[in-house]
Amino acid sequence: MATDLEVGKTIMQGQVLVQAAATAQVRQPKRPHVWRKAVLPWLFVAPLLIANIVVVLGPSVGSAFFAFTDWSGLGSFKWVGLANFQRMVGDRVFHVAFANNVKWTLLFLIVPIGMGLFGSAIIAPIKRGAMFYRVAYFVPHVIASVVNAEIWRQILHPTMGIGPWLASRGLKFMDVAFFGNVHTVFYAVAFVDNWQWWGFLLVLYLAAMQAVDPELYEAARLEGANRWQEWRNVTLPGILPNLVFTILITIMWSFKVFDYIYLLTGGGPAHASEVLATQVFNEAFYQFEAGYAAAIGLTMSLISALVVVVFIVLRRKGWEI
Repeated sequence: MATDLEVGKTIMQGQVLVQAAATAQVRQPKRPHVWRKAVLPWLFVAPLLIANIVVVLGPSVGSAFFAFTDWSGLGSFKWVGLANFQRMVGDRVFHVAFANNVKWTLLFLIVPIGMGLFGSAIIAPIKRGAMFYRVAYFVPHVIASVVNAEIWRQILHPTMGIGPWLASRGLKFMDVAFFGNVHTVFYAVAFVDNWQWWGFLLVLYLAAMQAVDPELYEAARLEGANRWQEWRNVTLPGILPNLVFTILITIMWSFKVFDYIYLLTGGGPAHASEVLATQVFNEAFYQFEAGYAAAIGLTMSLISALVVVVFIVLRRKGWEI
């Protein structure tokens, strides 16, 4: 009898072990499934997230914090609230820099975009040698800013440049120190920057134009449309998303422009070419007013964010941009 009981217990224990093993086999695949879905992807993106936190998010939060402090850039700081922003209201240099940024924005919304549209409209029908034109107009954009600036510094040199050379041959009005005259310096720097920028826009518009359906042009010609009507009613709607995108980045870039102004004039003479970015640099690294520089930088970021918000709102309202 005892033997039968022992045998029964053994059988029951075996059944329990079999059920436990079966349950473990059923549950075991779920663990790697959860691991692959919830944990493993984060391990792959972790280096990028850490880099962004260290390089982008951390400095951004720190800059926003120091905008409300009196800080030299080294050592301790003092919380001053909105004092730096109140200082901007009465800062003449800030007013000049902000006005120059607005002028720069308007200038680059008109001149390079207009040149890019006009140039691409002329080049688009050309089939032979099209790649040559694309490369020729795009080359200035890929040359380093330092190299471009030095080339034009020598071309517009006040004693050895093209101005004195033309003046010695009868064009006396060209004897101008373009980067040293408060009346010409802003437009001289803008000219240099536009020289390397408008070719980039031309290539973008040209690619967009060549993506427009040729049948639309054929239909327009059948209706008796001329070249201008084709461009206005077919080409322009076809490249509108690209056009709006370039307008957006031009506005944002114009309020952050720094390189050519810093390389050619440093914001001078007498702040005639000063912009917000060069003022931030001067306040932080020459005047050791890092808190005030951070406040100006935060203002620039808010302006750029406002432009993006307007763009998003217009898209949600149904604008085809």
